[in-house]
Amino acid sequence: MRLRNKPWAQDKIEEHPGIVVINPEEWKGKWAEQFNNNNPIHIEVGTGKGQFITEMSKLHPNVNYIGIERQKSIVVSAIDKIKESGQKNVRMINVNAVELNQYFAENEVHRVYLNFSDPWPKNRHEKRRLSHDSFLESYENVLIPNGEIHMKTDNQGLFEYSLHSFSKYGMVLNNVSLDLHKSGIEGNIMTEYEEKFSEKGNRIYRCEAVYRNG
Repeated sequence: MRLRNKPWAQDKIEEHPGIVVINPEEWKGKWAEQFNNNNPIHIEVGTGKGQFITEMSKLHPNVNYIGIERQKSIVVSAIDKIKESGQKNVRMINVNAVELNQYFAENEVHRVYLNFSDPWPKNRHEKRRLSHDSFLESYENVLIPNGEIHMKTDNQGLFEYSLHSFSKYGMVLNNVSLDLHKSGIEGNIMTEYEEKFSEKGNRIYRCEAVYRNG
C-alpha cells in the first residue's frame, strides 16, 4: 500500500516529545524512568494508527505501552489518538524494529504484540516477516524470562508460517484461535485493520507464543 507523503510529519512528531520519544536509544535500560514507574512494559511492533495500543492503555492503566512504527506518516495519526485519550502510560518510537536491541535492554520488556503485520508472501522476503527467527531472537533478547508474543492476523499463510516458526524456535503455543471473533474470547481490542477485515467477513487468527527460557 502506497502511503501519502506528509512533509509536515517530522515537525508534528518533534512537537509531541511527551508522546513520541525522539531519541529512544538514550532510554535503553531506562524506560521505567520515562514512565516514572516500574510497571510492566508491553511493546507493539508495527503500531499503525495507534487504536490498539491506545485502547489497551485505557484498559490496563498499570501497564506501560510503547508502540513501534517506522512510517512517519502513520505515527502522526497515532499521536492524535494518544493525545485525545489523555493516557500517560503510552509512548511511540519512530524506528525500524530490525534495530530493536538498540532501544531496549535485556529483560526490559514483558510482552510483544504483533498485530496484522505485513505478510511478505514472497519466499525471497521471508526474513522481513516479523515472526522470522531473526526477529524471534531479537524479541527474546529484550523480553523477561518466559516472555510472550501475542499475534493477530487475517493472513492464513502468515499465521501458518508463524506457528511453525514459533514451534521451531522452541516456544510454547497457547490460546491458538482460527476464528478469533467466534472464539468467545473476552477483552479483545481490535486494531483498525481488524475492524476493516472482519467487516468483510475475513477470519482473524490469533495465538500466544511463550519463550521457554525461564
